[in-house]
Amino acid sequence: MGKLTDLDRVRLRWRARRGLLENDLIITRYLDAYEAELTDIEVGALTQLFELGDNELLDLLLARTEPQGALNRPAVVDVLTKIRAL
Repeated sequence: MGKLTDLDRVRLRWRARRGLLENDLIITRYLDAYEAELTDIEVGALTQLFELGDNELLDLLLARTEPQGALNRPAVVDVLTKIRAL
């Protein structure tokens, strides 16, 4: 995939839209900060996070829980670390 195209950016932001405003705000802040430099691996990790339900995602974003199972991989942990640091 390389660099994100404008269409890729639109799709990623659309996919990032959540039912909980808190998730929207946190993810938007992350994308505003890092979108231009996201790697394919990071986009994949975000996509995996976006598959979660809103409450489960919020718990991860706020560090109430840590990634388990298939989510417990370096790319997801790295993305969560960056999100939590903002």
